[in-house]
Amino acid sequence: QVQLVESGGGSVQTGGSLRLSCAVSGGIFSTYGMAWFRQASGKERQFVAAISRDRYNRNYADSVKGRFTISRDNAKNTVYLQMNSLKVEDTAVYYCAARPSLGLPRGTDDWNYWGQGTQVTVSS
Repeated sequence: QVQLVESGGGSVQTGGSLRLSCAVSGGIFSTYGMAWFRQASGKERQFVAAISRDRYNRNYADSVKGRFTISRDNAKNTVYLQMNSLKVEDTAVYYCAARPSLGLPRGTDDWNYWGQGTQVTVSS
């Protein structure tokens, strides 16, 4: 059974940085596309960023482009989300997701495996 465990969330002030990690076990990490989504209180879960299994393709939501960077270490079975210049509107629960198929879709229904989420709170 594939398991995803996020870590690295916390509370920061506007303009600060955080690095999220997602460790994957129970599957062949190098064959999964990986993504980060987030869900603010009272809102739907939305796409943040995704990275292909070979690291060469990356997609970002327009709202985080230029501030967030997704990366992966296939030797450590881990995907990362470096978040810089954080804004209050980045406050949400951040979820890691994986899919064994090709492509980096932005819909939640297209991703097979999910972590439990980690809270990120940005205050002014």
